[in-house]
Amino acid sequence: MTTTKPAMRNTMSERRTGLILAAAGAPLTLAGAFMYVLPGPGFPVLIIGLAALVTGLVMTVAARRT
Repeated sequence: MTTTKPAMRNTMSERRTGLILAAAGAPLTLAGAFMYVLPGPGFPVLIIGLAALVTGLVMTVAARRT
């Protein structure tokens, strides 16, 4: 008699993914804003940071509603 264990799923919830994106997007946005004034690739970093921040916040709110 063999028993099989259910497969362990290492998945993250949508809310946790959103929180991680928002947490990564906030410093990227600040770094991009500083690099916009200081030497460095400010505009691309600012856009990537804002995109991560907004996506993370939307995912967190959407996961909270369900």
